[in-house]
Amino acid sequence: MNTLIRLELTRALRNRKFLFFSVIYPSVLFLLIAGNADSSSKVPGTGLTVPTYMMVSMASFGALTAVLMGNSERIAKEREGGWVRQLRLTTLPGRGYVLAKTASAAVVSLPSIVIVFAVAAAVKDVRLDAWQWLALTGAIWAGSLVFAALGVAIGYLATGDAVRPITMITYFGLSMLGGLWMPTTSFPGWLQDIAKWLPTHAYAALGRAIEQSRAPHVQDLAVLVVSFVLFAGGAAWLYRKDTLKA
Repeated sequence: MNTLIRLELTRALRNRKFLFFSVIYPSVLFLLIAGNADSSSKVPGTGLTVPTYMMVSMASFGALTAVLMGNSERIAKEREGGWVRQLRLTTLPGRGYVLAKTASAAVVSLPSIVIVFAVAAAVKDVRLDAWQWLALTGAIWAGSLVFAALGVAIGYLATGDAVRPITMITYFGLSMLGGLWMPTTSFPGWLQDIAKWLPTHAYAALGRAIEQSRAPHVQDLAVLVVSFVLFAGGAAWLYRKDTLKA
């Protein structure tokens, strides 16, 4: 499995288009959204400045991009190309394949998180305590595993032709409705109620709890745990189902 993880990392790092969208793109969006914002103006109901608030949103968005977009399309194409069938002829167990995909995607997501933080600190003068920077990095990085598992599930659910539109709809839907592009406080009340139950909203809420120096809400943790169990379980079930068809 370690060999497969190294192979997946090498392939991802060689894909310049993927690296741009997963590593550079979130930082560019942060500058576009928060670049002209007053560093002293705060997002209603949070006590956080706009740059500080959007820093977590864009770091979460970058990690989401890396693990979801990379996994789903690559797996669907590998299934059609026969690569997965070849792997089944080796001693690699099914769970090893799923874990390798999830782990390699999570490793690739780390640079996007760090670069957003660096840009926010250098350009918008975002200042946090050392423990907050470390905790933010760990929380957002670990939380990306939820969406890495979702990417694996989509890769086994969709064919090579259908995987891109399905992934894009999921990707943009979770990003917008989860409040990664704009504060959910600007949503209508009914839409705010829906957003609270989305994993992307809970994901970003973990980071904002750290910025506010408080414990995360139990509901946010529960949403992430349940989402991971559902996505990972779905990926495992789809893998077994795909195995039976091969």
